[in-house]
Amino acid sequence: MTLFRDDLNDTIAQIQVSTIRQFDEAVSAIPDMVKLTLGEPDFNTPQHVKNAAKKAIDDNFSHYTGMAGLLELREAAANFQAKKYGLHYNAADQVLVTVGATEAIATALTTICNPGDAIIVPSPIFPAYIPIIQEARATPLFMDTGVNDFVITPKLVDDFIAAHPDEHFKGIIMNYPNNPTGVTYVEDEIKALAACFKRHNLWVVSDEVYSELTYGSTHVSIAKYIPDEVILINGLSKSHAMTGWRIGFLFASKEMTDQMKKVHQYYVTAATTIAQKAGIEALTNGIDDALPMRTEYQARRDFVYKTMADLGFKIARPTGAFYIFAKIPAGFNQNAMAFCNDLARKNKLAIIPGTGFGTQGEGYVRLSYAASMEKLQKAMARLTAYMQDPTNRTA
Repeated sequence: MTLFRDDLNDTIAQIQVSTIRQFDEAVSAIPDMVKLTLGEPDFNTPQHVKNAAKKAIDDNFSHYTGMAGLLELREAAANFQAKKYGLHYNAADQVLVTVGATEAIATALTTICNPGDAIIVPSPIFPAYIPIIQEARATPLFMDTGVNDFVITPKLVDDFIAAHPDEHFKGIIMNYPNNPTGVTYVEDEIKALAACFKRHNLWVVSDEVYSELTYGSTHVSIAKYIPDEVILINGLSKSHAMTGWRIGFLFASKEMTDQMKKVHQYYVTAATTIAQKAGIEALTNGIDDALPMRTEYQARRDFVYKTMADLGFKIARPTGAFYIFAKIPAGFNQNAMAFCNDLARKNKLAIIPGTGFGTQGEGYVRLSYAASMEKLQKAMARLTAYMQDPTNRTA
């Protein structure tokens, strides 16, 4: 059968695979390419977590769990949030185990969005939220954070909403520590934003999957101040180097959790049982597994930041996650895709064009420093050679 455009859901026909994935696949075929493209920790899952999964296999934990996930894992997740961030969720009816944070995002947004709703999407931002909003027949409206060094403030939100008087604003995306900028927030900033969001009657879909990777301050969840308005997302991918295990979490009020559970059930039934058993180990005996990784990431950040700043890149200093989002220096091609293609072709270094995170990312590039120091040193040597070659300048 020939597939025509009108055979498909019209929203699906219009969306594309993300620029991040497209660019990564395009450059992967180039021999000797150094890639700093994807947000993939280079650390391995801790051995004690792997041992727990092996034991689960041997003990025949190969059957479905309940829709919400193993109660023991939900209890461990609630306890983790309480100990680390002072949050209090009832494991029985305020926590869902999801197939990674990505499914958590899809479940949350599908649950709250109606046709005609608008969701504020601070930009630049990790692009996964956008097609999910569109699939729910709502409208993503992009709030440019570049005008404020990528920091969301109450004034920025107030002005944005005032500039769109005809929109029905249902919610806002919070992603912090942020992908792609690495920007995060201190307590006073979060407290002020919480009051702003409550005043505007917004649902807050708060993706805090990088919460264990902050530098110089402890992560503060916005759910601390407005728990009933927040749908909190977290997971094990970044904190425990468990990207492939696909374990995420949704935390919310009982009323909201009851509704999200229905969406979650029809999407996936339940998360993988063996991975859930590993998650229990990660969140109990491995509650501080992220700490040595965080120390290493901070050293990598400092090295990459200094190198790129010395080369003329303007960078909003990242205080979390493992990304650098940098403005291409004057005198070089300001078209981010053209710049990254040229760098990949000539010097075999792959970083992501800023436009992969929205039109507000034009003129910027993102790189992930979730790579070994040896690889980062090689990458920075190649970037330095490219930037110091006069033939690569446009002016």
